[in-house]
This record gives sequence, structure tokens and C-alpha cells, in this order.
Amino acid sequence: MQQRQLGKTGPATSALGLGCMGMSGMYGPADEEEGIATIHAAMDAGMVLLDTGDFYGMGHNEMLIGRALKGKNRDQVQISVKFGALRDPANGWSGYDARPAAVRNFVAYTLKRLGVDYIDIYRPARLDPNVPIEDTVGAISRLIEEGYVRHVGLSEVGADTIRRAAAIAPISDLQIEYSLISRSLEADILPTCRELGIGITAYGVLSRGLISGHWTQERALGKGDFRSTAPRFSGDNLTHNLALVDTLRSIADTQGVTVAQLAIAWVMSRGDDVVPLIGARSRTRLTEALGALNVTLSAADLARIEQAIPPDAAAGERYQPAQMAHMDSEKRGHA
Repeated sequence: MQQRQLGKTGPATSALGLGCMGMSGMYGPADEEEGIATIHAAMDAGMVLLDTGDFYGMGHNEMLIGRALKGKNRDQVQISVKFGALRDPANGWSGYDARPAAVRNFVAYTLKRLGVDYIDIYRPARLDPNVPIEDTVGAISRLIEEGYVRHVGLSEVGADTIRRAAAIAPISDLQIEYSLISRSLEADILPTCRELGIGITAYGVLSRGLISGHWTQERALGKGDFRSTAPRFSGDNLTHNLALVDTLRSIADTQGVTVAQLAIAWVMSRGDDVVPLIGARSRTRLTEALGALNVTLSAADLARIEQAIPPDAAAGERYQPAQMAHMDSEKRGHA
């Protein structure tokens, strides 16, 4: 497995990481045993980075990873955890809490569910508008001093917040959506991270399956699949976005690769400081994604892709308006 460095102070990791969210119902019902088998297959392939959130499946995802790691070498993987998103008994969302006292509470539960002694990268899922980022990062720094956490990460925050956080403690990486149709970070956020030596872990590299090449206009979404309310998957937006995928497919065909492999390879081409997270829920999808490691894109290939899907090509926002309002990373424009 190829290696990449997560920023100047973060760990060396695998060139692709495994995003485990979809294994816990965020995209509808999931096969738990297949999820565990997929984690094992990823580890066997040399994938080191496992990404989760303590609110994925209300703790289910962490417990799933904990089951997958039983009998394995804990030090074989790096576990990245997002915290702070609040849920209610009806599975609804009710804001964010990144107060120092809450950080300590969240990490205690996470360590227990994962069955580990430390977390490699710990990060607030979103900016808590009621808590200065300095306070949150300071709390994670204290956990590092105590041995419960190894590195501070950030998620979906803007350039100003990144600078403020980096003034308090070294930041290993920013986790943010980055794909052919989600490129708003390129204006200010990506240059800021590079200036400060902060890596990028890119999630949504296939735009939650939309640009995977496997999505169709007729696809029915299962109960609990949040994409059923996502603007890019609805009505005329979906028609427009799938037309973009057809254009991408013609390029992939000439390369002899799948659409998903081309889209993942494009994200990898953005720089050695970018580590795509693959949201595979099955070994079949994982195997396809791993094929992206063998795709080499020339300058001519990249120019052709750029012409086919320019930066603002997508129809629809990433999330519904209420969720977009929480996105510090999107304050200066949406993509």
C-alpha cells in the first residue's frame, strides 16, 4: 500500500483510508458482518486509517470497529474519530457540543466502545458556534498529554478557524468533503492548510455514491438513508448530476477503469497531502476502490476531466439548508 503523510505533524498513513459511517445505517440498513469483513479486508490490503464518528449509529459504528479489531494488532490501524454531534431518541439531530467538559465525556465513551486505550486522531465533527475553537482544541491537547489521544484533527471548518486552531496546537489534518463535484475548499481552505502544514482527509470522494457510476435515476432509497433528502439526489438535480457521471464514464472507458476508480484517482491527484476516505460497505466496493491506486492520470487526462466537470458543475447543495448553516467551511460560498 502506498503511504502518505498527514501534514507535517501528523502520522504517516495509507494512501487510502476506510470511512466506516455507511456500515451503521446512515445509508439505510447495513450488513454488520459484511462491514466487519470489509474492515478486515481493508487491513489485509494495507489500509491503515479507519474513520468513524461517535454519533454514527449512536455509537454502533465504534462498537462495530471494536468488534472488528478484537484479536487484531491495535497498532496496525489508526483510528480517526469525530465527536460533538448531538442526537435525540428519534434519531434526529439537535446541534453540537464541543465544550471542554463534553470533550472529556465523549472521549471516555468512545474509548470504551472501541475497546482501545487511545485514539489516533480526535476531531470535533463541526464547529460549535457557542464554544471558541481554542477551548475545544485545548481540551484535546490535554487528552494528548494524558495519553488518550495522539493527534488533533479538524472537520469542515473554514480558513480563519483553521488558523485559530493551529495557533493553539499542532493540527494533523482537516477532514472535509472533496470530490469532482465538491471543490469549494480549493479557494481558501486548501491553501491555508498547505501554508500551515496540515493534511487533508477527503470524505465523500464519490459524493456519497452519486458519482460512483453505480447510481441510477430509478434507484429507491431505503429507510433511514439520509440521501433521500439530500438536494443533489433529488428531482432535476439528480438528472443533471447523473448526466455529469455519463460524461465521466466516457473518460473512464477510454482508460479501461471504472467511474469510481477515475473519481478516486482524481482526488488522489490533488496532492500527496490528500488522503481519500473510501466509504465502502462491502468487500466488492472496497476491491473496486483499491483499483484506483493503479490509475495514473496524465496532465491531458486531468484537463479532459476538468473540461467535462468544471468546479461548479454540480446541481444542488451538499446538504439541506439547516445543515449547511452549521458548515463553517461553507460560509464563503457553497459547493
